[in-house]
Amino acid sequence: MPKTFHEIPRVRPTTPVLDRAATPEQLRRLGEAELEELANELRQELLYSVGRTGGHFGAGLGVIELTIALHYVYDTPDDRLVWDVGHQAYPHKILTGRRERMASLRQKDGLAAFPRRSESEYDTFGVGHSSTSISAALGMAIAARLQGKKRKSIAVIGDGALTAGMAFEALNHAPEVGADMLVVLNDNDMSISRNVGGLSNYLAKILSSRTYSSMREGSKKVLSRLPGAWEIARRTEEYAKGMLVPGTLFEELGWNYIGPIDGHDLPTLIATLRNMRDLAGPQFLHVVTKKGKGFAPAEVDPITWHAISKLEPVGAPSAPKKPSGPKYSNVFGQWLCDMAAADPRLTGITPAMKEGSDLIEFSERYPDRYFDVAIAEQHAVTLAAGMACEGAKPVVAIYSTFLQRAYDQLIHDVAVQNLDVLFAIDRAGLVGEDGPTHAGSFDLSYLRCIPGMLVMTPSDENEMRRMLTTGYHFEGPAAVRYPRGTGPNAAIEPGLEPLEIGKGVVRRQGGNGEGRRVALLVFGVQLTEALQVAEALDASVVDMRFVKPLDAALVRQMADSHDLLVTVEENCIMGGAGSAVGEFLAAENLQKPILHMGLPDYYVEHAKPAEMLKECGLDAVGIEAAIRARLAQL
Repeated sequence: MPKTFHEIPRVRPTTPVLDRAATPEQLRRLGEAELEELANELRQELLYSVGRTGGHFGAGLGVIELTIALHYVYDTPDDRLVWDVGHQAYPHKILTGRRERMASLRQKDGLAAFPRRSESEYDTFGVGHSSTSISAALGMAIAARLQGKKRKSIAVIGDGALTAGMAFEALNHAPEVGADMLVVLNDNDMSISRNVGGLSNYLAKILSSRTYSSMREGSKKVLSRLPGAWEIARRTEEYAKGMLVPGTLFEELGWNYIGPIDGHDLPTLIATLRNMRDLAGPQFLHVVTKKGKGFAPAEVDPITWHAISKLEPVGAPSAPKKPSGPKYSNVFGQWLCDMAAADPRLTGITPAMKEGSDLIEFSERYPDRYFDVAIAEQHAVTLAAGMACEGAKPVVAIYSTFLQRAYDQLIHDVAVQNLDVLFAIDRAGLVGEDGPTHAGSFDLSYLRCIPGMLVMTPSDENEMRRMLTTGYHFEGPAAVRYPRGTGPNAAIEPGLEPLEIGKGVVRRQGGNGEGRRVALLVFGVQLTEALQVAEALDASVVDMRFVKPLDAALVRQMADSHDLLVTVEENCIMGGAGSAVGEFLAAENLQKPILHMGLPDYYVEHAKPAEMLKECGLDAVGIEAAIRARLAQL
């Protein structure tokens, strides 16, 4: 049985067995009797490692035994192992030659928070978004067959990720092409079955054994010669298995379902995987694990312990905390409750992000109007469209990077029909240590081109609240995009007053000196930095507020009275808000120098948010330097 730890170690633990398993090749040299101790040591090493860096926590603890078993039984990296999402991949990183680099996890130039192909040959597929593993592993299995190679493909997917339609699309396709592959369902919430114990473990060993498989194939050959006999036998077997195991759905799709088995029982895991390794066709293994396994606080509260911040050294002086207001997500959560109280038509929709998007209070106060659709962004958007058709007022709370997954539904199901759906788009812009898979780098570009779309970018918490109200009352699709974390701590007006649509605000009027006059047109939260730069340059600053419709009159006013226009946004420059300004100037034949500042045309790697902004030139120093350089060219 796995040991249970109650504290995160601050001193690196002694790990004599793990020291001999720096790579899967070394791991496979260990005797099976040593693997239980290896699991205990790996779990303790993971606790120590994440305590130093922060990061995803509970998911990795839950797959310690599964990670060991997979690398022990399969010939990785030649056999392709794909982890879905990647929250659970830290033990995989430790066992694949990266143990000594774990201190750099999620830091600039360090290890990524998720598996990525450029980091290790053991990371066969770059992940970060949910429900991609089965499709990727299926593609690898097909490619191997076409190349005449015997390597195996394994996808490890969680029960939450299995709710996404993409996973079922792949599950439906694999039997059609007869792919030799394994899907491991890591059921860490017992959401599919609670049938775990000695009987199910025993059945898994029997059903996955070569003896059972050979008998089944032999019987099939004999019975196939008798009219109707094989069909009767097949149905009898199916019903018998259905009474004992919960895999009927997967069997009907064409998978050989085994399980559920205890995902923390190493001997059973290894025996079952060995039995399944050489079986032909699509294989499905259902393992039940406990998120946070082996760390008592995480076992009790897996949501709180999903991810942690790094531990400060004992005795280190604590830095004085700067006073800060609520996070942008908190502002949204409060607004949602207030608007729901004012309008009974309001419904709230989230694709499995209740905590992250702060719908907790709303879900408790208005349970009949709260809809968590699980990891199913496409469904979330079309569900909102259906509600809007019948007079409801749906608000879809979604991360920018995840809205990308529902782009067709956004256009086809909402915008084409001009339905009243408000998108509260969280985590817009750079998000820090999770890196490019989670950054909201493109939403202004992919939203701005949709006809009829209202697109707003608040510069502070109060503007955000008013924009949410504006979008809610707008007749048609509307979006408010806001960043992760806290803002400038602006005073928040308690009412539900909308803004005038398409109107920006001049926040600072530059002087009338003899030097070049500069106007900064800011879309979003860089307003604070822009005002700082404006003081140094005596420049004008405009809080544009609306990306679509653009405040054309205000842009023309700034163009007529200034020598250089500077657009600032935390979105990719290509097609973004600055592009809207440039398009307007060109259409109006206004010849005016313009400097676009935003995210560059490459993926900004994980680092602290301030480091990422500095790299992109979007901090105050970078903005000022870029403006001075451009002025020198005029």
